[in-house]
Amino acid sequence: MKFLVHCFFTSLSCLTVFFVSCSRPRTGSSVQLEAQLNSLFASAPDFSGVVLIADKGKPVYQKAFGYKSFDTKEPITLSSIFELASVSKQFTAMTIMMLNEQGKLHYDDLIEKYIPGLPYPGITIRHLLNHTSGLPDYQAVMDEHWDKSKVANNGDNITYLIQYHPPRLFEPGEKYTYSNTGYMLLASIAEKASGQDFVEFCRERIFKTVNMTQTDIRTGEDKRKLANMAWGHMYVPEKKRYVRADSFPQFDYSIWLGNRKGPGRVSSTAGDLLKWDRALYANRLVSQQTLTDAFTPAKLNDGTLSPYGFGWNLRQSDKLGKIVWHDGDNPGYKTQIIRYINADKTVIILCNNAHEKLPSMLKTIEALIEE
Repeated sequence: MKFLVHCFFTSLSCLTVFFVSCSRPRTGSSVQLEAQLNSLFASAPDFSGVVLIADKGKPVYQKAFGYKSFDTKEPITLSSIFELASVSKQFTAMTIMMLNEQGKLHYDDLIEKYIPGLPYPGITIRHLLNHTSGLPDYQAVMDEHWDKSKVANNGDNITYLIQYHPPRLFEPGEKYTYSNTGYMLLASIAEKASGQDFVEFCRERIFKTVNMTQTDIRTGEDKRKLANMAWGHMYVPEKKRYVRADSFPQFDYSIWLGNRKGPGRVSSTAGDLLKWDRALYANRLVSQQTLTDAFTPAKLNDGTLSPYGFGWNLRQSDKLGKIVWHDGDNPGYKTQIIRYINADKTVIILCNNAHEKLPSMLKTIEALIEE
């Protein structure tokens, strides 16, 4: 099924919209879905980003809205690159799953086997994967003690956790609490177990294998060289306009923590994320059994189940079965991938102006998908 890309300019806030239409006759349901989604996005004419909805890997709705830069009014296209923020965690989890299949590590290994000196005994790789470690927030430690004229990497983060030793939040396995610290440590564990730099591992063994040609873990300098980077923006009421997020102080952590690996930093396109989605059905990286383990909720110490597997949030739909998903949130960016595994439907939303209506819009989109 081939798609022809058409663009037109609408008068609504001078918003540029790029349409992708199907070259073969569409069913009534797909026409109705497009009309409903068009109406939804017309209700938020300043929304900026890319929306891709696929059924069995074939896009049924694929549109780009808004601007890569609100200053220059350069339009976003379907191939624009966005920061994924915490959607990156599924790639970090994949590195661990691949190394587990290769026998280079095991989920129930204690983390001190790979990172000696951490003053938090009893934590396993599995605890890190499913956010049940009880580790304190490394970013808070760095924010308090790090010289922000320098750029920190994982080694610096680990050194400061050891040096300042903030107390653990709870005993390992006691509860689920989302932890960027855990995923930072997972990247360092992957490096130790594989003998390869985490960024190179992801490039060679994941992005290249899946043909994700626009996906990478990029430095700030790398991104500034990209002609197709969709920059994050935040709305400033006093100025009545969107302003680049990297001009705000709250963005600074992404600079002085700019060499961190694991919790975020992957940048990609909606099309590449659809390739990733397809690879997860096709044994391209790990077996389906390994993925089944990844999509199984963690069992806590008291026997109850958490809502998280390995790099994915989990829930169930009465109509469509198992759903795995993750969102991301960086200054100016909000991202989302939702995979309806049993129904083989996919929703990908990459937004570069952190639109305030996006949560309610997502609920509407999911309701339409699950009808």
